[in-house]
Amino acid sequence: MPDRNQPALDFLATRRSRPHKLLQPPVPAREELMELLTIGMRVPDHGKLEPWRYLVLEKQAMTRLAGAISARAEARGEGPAEKIVAQYADASLCVAVICSPKPSEIPEAEQVASAACVCLSLLNACLAAGWGANWLTDWPAFDRPFLEEHLGLSPSESLAGFIHIGTAASKPPERPRPDVSALTTWVAE
Repeated sequence: MPDRNQPALDFLATRRSRPHKLLQPPVPAREELMELLTIGMRVPDHGKLEPWRYLVLEKQAMTRLAGAISARAEARGEGPAEKIVAQYADASLCVAVICSPKPSEIPEAEQVASAACVCLSLLNACLAAGWGANWLTDWPAFDRPFLEEHLGLSPSESLAGFIHIGTAASKPPERPRPDVSALTTWVAE
């Protein structure tokens, strides 16, 4: 019988992201954030390629990005982008998880999946440490001109997610969860 880590299982069974609208200062200090970033990188990484990196975006950077998103939305013909702009303008701390695939026999799809694991691992580390956190994307996460000009991504890199971190103003209500039985197929032979 394996050793159960019941507190970890209880946390994972009840974890809940905090909506970005509920996040406010204070945010983790740099030393505490480094601990969370370190935990975030404890993910499957076939070939030990480290196909990811972080950009830590503090308040001033988020304010700058909010203006860039507004201008880019207009250039794209998106129309009003207040909701997306607010995600940046209202944020005090955000970690951009960058997928940075390496040339290797390890398929790029596995490297992309590893970067997504970093997002979830960092999100869970923040929540376990008592911070509020949320994993967001929306069109700025996939807009090449925005990513290259305003976040400095190379053409081979992509964004796995923006992890917004702060103090949760309140705990959100539980939301409906998937029916595991309906989404599970057992194969015995």
